Amino acid sequence: MVGTIDVATNAIETPEKVADTLRKVLEFVDIENLYPCTNCGMAPSFRNVARVKLSALSTEA
Repeated sequence: MVGTIDVATNAIETPEKVADTLRKVLEFVDIENLYPCTNCGMAPSFRNVARVKLSALSTEA
């Protein structure tokens, strides 16, 4: 698992930034073993921020 979404900030990651992070991780992990996720739980986040962040995680870039 690799946390590509930072839940400690309201700054919204772009799908391109998430994809860039995942590409870097693929240098060390086989794709079938890669599980993109947040870096911690989303409970402290505002709902609208959490939705946009999770959208960046699930959008193809």
